[in-house]
Amino acid sequence: MKNLTQGLCSLALAASLAGAATLAYAADPMVGGAPMMASKTIVQNASQAKNLTTLVAAVKAAGLVDTLSGPGPFTVFAPTNEAFAKLPKGTVDKLVQPDMKATLTKILTYHVVAGKLDAATLEKDIKAGGGAYTMKTVEGEPLTARVENGKVVLIDAKGGGAIVEIPDVYQSNGVVHVIDSVLMPK
Repeated sequence: MKNLTQGLCSLALAASLAGAATLAYAADPMVGGAPMMASKTIVQNASQAKNLTTLVAAVKAAGLVDTLSGPGPFTVFAPTNEAFAKLPKGTVDKLVQPDMKATLTKILTYHVVAGKLDAATLEKDIKAGGGAYTMKTVEGEPLTARVENGKVVLIDAKGGGAIVEIPDVYQSNGVVHVIDSVLMPK
């Protein structure tokens, strides 16, 4: 009888924890002080996050608002304001100028992959790839993902890297992973 009682208690605890995990995933995560609503598009959510204002300005300057508001699905690796601040002084101001639209578009679309790649899928693909997974960006060049110290790390075409700080920010048209550096195509 004691074993039956312990077994039922363990089952109840497991069910309770499973329910708690489901509730945690159901909640809209906070990014830049704002809740990211799974019912809104990538652009709608990013526009609310105080730490993504540079990205939003760049998306507007590149004319990508309609695209990233479309049905997707898209996986976006979203650099924070701090990530853009790591670029050489004056780079962002130069990139948002009308004559730099093609270059800005190339950089921004290098942060986008067609389809919906959540962290679990990325980690599964990394494991299946023997420690690395190379995906094709919307820009056309490859982007490689690895796991280092328990975090997904992205390696760009120039050998630079970015760490996924906030994974799995679900949107109505895809998923966003907030990253700590700007990725660069060749």
